[in-house]
Amino acid sequence: MKDNFRTLHVDLHPTKCNLCGGKVIYMQNAKIYGEKFGSGMCYYCTNCNATVGTHESNPEEAYGLLSNAKMKYLRKKCHSLFDTIWQVPQKKFKPSYVRGELYRWLAKQLNIRWEDCHFGYFDLDMLNEARDILIKVQGKRFKVYPKRKKDPHFIERDAQQTNGKGKDNESKKIA
Repeated sequence: MKDNFRTLHVDLHPTKCNLCGGKVIYMQNAKIYGEKFGSGMCYYCTNCNATVGTHESNPEEAYGLLSNAKMKYLRKKCHSLFDTIWQVPQKKFKPSYVRGELYRWLAKQLNIRWEDCHFGYFDLDMLNEARDILIKVQGKRFKVYPKRKKDPHFIERDAQQTNGKGKDNESKKIA
């Protein structure tokens, strides 16, 4: 059975800008920002000035797609919305597990492989789509299960009230 996921095309060693098609160079980020950040290196489009930082552990590998100011703003917005969900403490689960399950849930909503669910890999359209999805579930409770016995999902906040048996009332399951 073939998966029908949307395919993301992310060049982690870009030479051509994903936004304008211009020439991309690998350079020290201090030449752009006036001081060194992270690995100290970045990819820079000589045509539209889009940039992307690189990993400290592998300074030649980009974090994702080159981005302009609008994309950088949306990435920060998506991360902020995402973080407000997974950083809510959940009994029995480590935050890293909840975060991973939230990425899996978001990947399913976006119809992409969970391995590709990284805001740095999203183009402008997908960032807008992710933001809209995350806005819709703000204020809801993210429900996860041990060992992925069930798919994670959101339930209405008032469903945190138990049904008298110590279990969540899941009649208001959404998304």
